[in-house]
Amino acid sequence: MASTLSDLTQLAIIASAFFMPVFTYIYFTRSQQKKSSAGPLPASTEITALYIHPIKSCHGISVQSAKLLPTGLDLDRQWMWVTYPNYEFLTIRNNARMTLIRPSYDAKSDTLTVTAPAPDSIDEKLEFSIPAHPSEEWLNKNTSTHDAKIWNQWTPARVYSSDLTASFNAFFSKEVRLVYKASLYDEPRPLRSNGTPNVLGRDASTCFPDLMPLLVGNESSIAELNTRLKAAENLTIDVRRFRPNILVKGNPSAPWDEDRWKTLRVTPKGQHGGKPLVFDITQRCARCHVPNVDPVTAEEHKRQPWDTLMKYRRIDEGIKFKPCYGMLCVPREAGKIKVGDKFEVVEVTDKHRYIAGF
Repeated sequence: MASTLSDLTQLAIIASAFFMPVFTYIYFTRSQQKKSSAGPLPASTEITALYIHPIKSCHGISVQSAKLLPTGLDLDRQWMWVTYPNYEFLTIRNNARMTLIRPSYDAKSDTLTVTAPAPDSIDEKLEFSIPAHPSEEWLNKNTSTHDAKIWNQWTPARVYSSDLTASFNAFFSKEVRLVYKASLYDEPRPLRSNGTPNVLGRDASTCFPDLMPLLVGNESSIAELNTRLKAAENLTIDVRRFRPNILVKGNPSAPWDEDRWKTLRVTPKGQHGGKPLVFDITQRCARCHVPNVDPVTAEEHKRQPWDTLMKYRRIDEGIKFKPCYGMLCVPREAGKIKVGDKFEVVEVTDKHRYIAGF
């Protein structure tokens, strides 16, 4: 009996030694075939710029580092102007002058100051300041609660007193309110479209972006677009027209490579950096006419870059009537990111398809 068991053991060992390499080869080959349908992984690069837009559709701020929250970059689109009494969101799509509203952040006082040119004046400014990270106690004392509408989605928000923002009624030529998304204290705004749990694979939320917490842009794609704009209209544009959060240095010989990015990893630079951060790309960002607006002057070009993008960037089968630039994504964890951090694409796909979610 012992001899029989010994023989069986030897046979098992021999079989394992023979078949395991075969199974490993088959698995590896199939895995590589799956990856190769979307092409090889691109070489690692780095983050070249970070932008936050504290108030939706208003002027952005370039920063060297930012705290990453599950809902997006800290201070990014946590505030929003809404109509009164309907509490429906206001955007640059309908009022290009909103880009002249400029938030600025003072880290020492942890204060957000908001300014805008006063109507019918050359040098006067409208201005108010608020805590950038208000406590729940401060919010309870200084704001009221009301649902605010973004597209067809209502979400709880904190409403600042009309006494604070009354001067901005003249800027908008209508009565408005400023609302804040207290993501730490109040009910979250769940993701829709490609960010729903059955697509993303987990629950996730954001503050006041149109769809997803983050937008990643590729420098080489903007450079390629500018080559076309220069030839067509002797025009070049700044990437800030597209309002990205993270801008990365791409491969100059492979513009628009971001169309196939699926999973991203950002690793802090330096040997004593923190843990890597992982991001899930949900979809391409379908664009409207907002990039036609110069974010510095609020002047809107009648044609560009919309006309040029429409000629060759309607590439997503889920939304063929709009061109695409940038990739929308959702962070898996919180952390901190900085300009210069290592940026890697760790998974690619040829299956991206935009799901309507407004």
